Amino acid sequence: MKRIYLSLLSISLVLILWLKWEENYSFMKQDTSSIDHSVTLFLCGDVMTGRGIDQILPYSVKPILYEPYVKDARDYLYLAELKNGRFKYPVSFSYIWGNALEVWKKMSPSVKIVNLETSITNHDEPWPGKGINYRMHPKNIKVLTSAGIDFCSLANNHILDWERPGLIETLETLKKSGIVVVVGAGKNVKEAATPGIIHVNGGRLIVLAFGARSSGIPKSWAAQENLSGINILPEEIEASVDLIKKQVAEVKQKNDIVVFSVHWGGNWGYKIPSDHRKLAHEIIDKAGVDIVHGHSSHHPMGMEVYKNKLIIYGAGDFINDYEGITSDHDNYRGELSLMCFPKINQVNGELISLKMVPMEVKNFRLNHASKPDALWLAEILDREGSKLGTEVKLNDDNSMDLEWDMK
Repeated sequence: MKRIYLSLLSISLVLILWLKWEENYSFMKQDTSSIDHSVTLFLCGDVMTGRGIDQILPYSVKPILYEPYVKDARDYLYLAELKNGRFKYPVSFSYIWGNALEVWKKMSPSVKIVNLETSITNHDEPWPGKGINYRMHPKNIKVLTSAGIDFCSLANNHILDWERPGLIETLETLKKSGIVVVVGAGKNVKEAATPGIIHVNGGRLIVLAFGARSSGIPKSWAAQENLSGINILPEEIEASVDLIKKQVAEVKQKNDIVVFSVHWGGNWGYKIPSDHRKLAHEIIDKAGVDIVHGHSSHHPMGMEVYKNKLIIYGAGDFINDYEGITSDHDNYRGELSLMCFPKINQVNGELISLKMVPMEVKNFRLNHASKPDALWLAEILDREGSKLGTEVKLNDDNSMDLEWDMK
């Protein structure tokens, strides 16, 4: 009898333990399935904090310029005030971001990626014959840290405006500042070509940064084995695809998102070069790229979603000192900026949604765009995007949503 009782007790204990395990296992299964495998990023175009903007910050480099018509950086400030009224300066380090700060707080992106088109240096010698030279005082680096920038691409046509000593000081200043990753330029070709990596949400964000000669980058700016410079994209599409494919294969792992950040093409015009579109498609098809982040255009261009992967052909300038300058390109509305917040599926790199917030540069500060300006920009992006299979919806709060056919 005692033996039977012990047997029944043992069976009961096993049954209880089994039920408890099943309960815990079911909970774990449920918990795992509820994990959000998405990441929201912030992408924008060119960040140009030199010249006039540098002159309103707490520290400024010498205002001398070597341009054909403007010889003093303070003249850009004068033009801005002539157009939109005087304002007090020096300003705080966070001033230029204006309303973008509250947008970032609301959208809460995991990572912020910008193209920094300004040398950060006190070096006084400009690149010979360059003509347009951007630089910011190294002590103004808090402008970038105040915005919480995570990635700075330096592969563009202004980062060596103040020669190689200016580039070296830029690299050192950024790395000391707390900016997490600098990509696209380096003290040698290996450093310039190294992808940037940040761990996020159980996976990683990988950024490859290149500059194309078509954006005005001198051939001599290319980084070499023992020479500082930038990571220049091969001019042949096949060579570019092979190079990018090799780099991605060396680093990409499960739940990684790969961003190809590229400075390419001219400053004005909505027509997308056929080679840009071909390269974007092929590096998605063959190289494992998930997002193409193109910049160089001074205004936003049409966007494409190819095989559910986002392609931004031209993000437009984000912040610059062009305010008050009149030109034949005024109809492009270069004072209007765009904040892009793509939400990406980490498992497959596909675009879940794209929220865009239009801004206007006024008094060297990012301000919310007015309803008429937001409508104008939405109509332009919708018009240009229709050629690429996308539509833009303007919301009541002036934000925009990208729509496309899921494939």
